Amino acid sequence: MTTTVLLAGCGDLGSRLGLRLAAAGWDVHGLRRSVEQLPVAILPVAGDLEVDTCPTAWPTGELDYLVYCAAANSSDEAGYRAAYVEGLRRVLGWLAQHGQRPKRLLFVSSSSVYGQQNGEWVDEASPAEAQGYSGRVMREAEQLALSSAIPATVVRLTGLYGPGRQWLLNQVREGYRVAVEPPLYGNRIHIDDAAGLLAFLLQADARGVALDDCYIGVDDQPAPLHEVVAWLREQLGVSHWAEQATVRRAGSKRCSNARARTLGWAPQYPSYREGYAAILRGS
Repeated sequence: MTTTVLLAGCGDLGSRLGLRLAAAGWDVHGLRRSVEQLPVAILPVAGDLEVDTCPTAWPTGELDYLVYCAAANSSDEAGYRAAYVEGLRRVLGWLAQHGQRPKRLLFVSSSSVYGQQNGEWVDEASPAEAQGYSGRVMREAEQLALSSAIPATVVRLTGLYGPGRQWLLNQVREGYRVAVEPPLYGNRIHIDDAAGLLAFLLQADARGVALDDCYIGVDDQPAPLHEVVAWLREQLGVSHWAEQATVRRAGSKRCSNARARTLGWAPQYPSYREGYAAILRGS
């Protein structure tokens, strides 16, 4: 029997996930506003997560899995709440409207829920008490997912990078400066590894593997930002520095992927070196 999944908010990450699942023989439905941008292997569901009306192309019959992988349209608190809390609430309502109860909901969250700032190691059991609105709203959305009538797993992704996500590369080309002391630890995962982790969890659940209620999506080697910048400068042949003073953004923590690895997942790009090298090769 074919396994059916709905990807709500099927953008770049969802499309990469959908292609993996379709290749494995799953029926994949992708919900987004502009369905013409979906790969042909993903069945289009034209809909708006910020509008109450249920999409007319909503999949009928049994729906085995729901992946909520939306992205905010604006980076303010209202945008976050609309995308992650209210959008999820609408999708849960549409499921109930159609009498569908998936076997599991995967909610794609963020490591922004963690407020640690001093380079601490963080895992799924660490306090998730960020004070910024992005972390607070995402935590509220997580709780909505976990308290729904559907068995749920939250996947807290760290900084996504990959093709089309080259902000840091562009900054380094412009001479980006970053503080060395104290080290500013950053966490990242290549977008293909993020899609791979989501696919791994869904396929594990479909085989009857017991999932935890939370996983962190991160590569093997959180690294100080100055180290990443120095390596990229060398790869790009950048020798100049920007005129402005050294900059430092807030927050510093090291996220662990031990729980996902214990389940059997491993990243294709274990550190920023392999991931950015693939981007620079154009692969």
